Amino acid sequence: MSAINSIDLNQLSNDIKAWGHALGFQHVGISDIDLSQHEQHLVKWLENGYHGTMAYMATHGLMRARPAELVPGTLRVISVRMDYLPPDASFAKHLNDPNMGYISRYALGRDYHKVIRKKLKQLGEKISARLEGTAYRPFVDSAPVLEHAIAEKAGIGWTGKHTLTLSKEAGSWFFLGELFINLPLPTDTPVEAECGSCNACITICPTDAIVAPYQVDAKRCVSYLTIEYDGEIPEELRTLMGNRIYGCDDCQLICPWNRYSSVTTEPDFHPRDKLHGQSLLTLFSWTEEEFLKYTEGSAIRRIGYAKWKRNIAIALGNSPYSSKTLDALSESLGKVDQNVDVHIKWAMEQQAQKSIASTSENRKHQRLVRTVQKGLPRDA
Repeated sequence: MSAINSIDLNQLSNDIKAWGHALGFQHVGISDIDLSQHEQHLVKWLENGYHGTMAYMATHGLMRARPAELVPGTLRVISVRMDYLPPDASFAKHLNDPNMGYISRYALGRDYHKVIRKKLKQLGEKISARLEGTAYRPFVDSAPVLEHAIAEKAGIGWTGKHTLTLSKEAGSWFFLGELFINLPLPTDTPVEAECGSCNACITICPTDAIVAPYQVDAKRCVSYLTIEYDGEIPEELRTLMGNRIYGCDDCQLICPWNRYSSVTTEPDFHPRDKLHGQSLLTLFSWTEEEFLKYTEGSAIRRIGYAKWKRNIAIALGNSPYSSKTLDALSESLGKVDQNVDVHIKWAMEQQAQKSIASTSENRKHQRLVRTVQKGLPRDA
């Protein structure tokens, strides 16, 4: 690329960041492609089987830490941050209501893959228009890319003990995206890690999925179980999932750095009424056609109707006893597939046990009332 010799790369770097901000990214950083320091951690994570059934993680192996193998000719990676915290998150209200379906806040609006990829492509076009011969390729959580390691090197933030990227200015309520590019742009300086001795995210995890600082066993993670995993969720984990039907935000909710988070400026990430604050019974009642309609353009759609029903069935099993719940579960048996039925039957057993316990408590209460009444004066 002879044109590189005639351009000020420092100025181009500044322009790229300005263009990125204009497109709606809150932070744009640039890193080199040397991720060798992360290779051993990746290898150990895979050897421990922490990737669960995500076979593609092992298939691509160390390519994740070698950008130039993924896209030959890559010299730099432009890393971007886009905030997604919705204006009406209602975290506590929804998590504390066992009859309500809790959906991870990143998935309440439009699919972030589509939103960010489009903007990254526009950024690449602007760079290409400025410098002929520029080659670029955008990625948004869709290829073997170590996005958190790249964000770390690009100065976006540091990797927290929950393995998410953290920023002093924005906490962790943001998406990451990458633009692989063949230009030797000046790189940004990484920021220092600021987790210190805090282990709040490890302590709060409902399923103990953060097995050690900076290590997550996906097989126990609610996000993995409700989104990536197709099979039968282990019984010992079902009760721990509570009313979380798609993803989990607990490790972010407890993080002290998230007090500095800002509400998103991107309307596409605002919650959809059909998904936000709905009862479990309402969501469970959706037909497949309704599921596809209400999740059109949403990241949720990719899990499919069967996993949607499976996840909600577990949450219904964890909800307080209700004859309506038991009826809804019973009526759904045999309507989707065998795996869903396994979880529906489990939920029905949980509801039945709660019904017996409730009846027993009611009888004990009635006996106590009668005993007290017998000892009262006639005119009491």
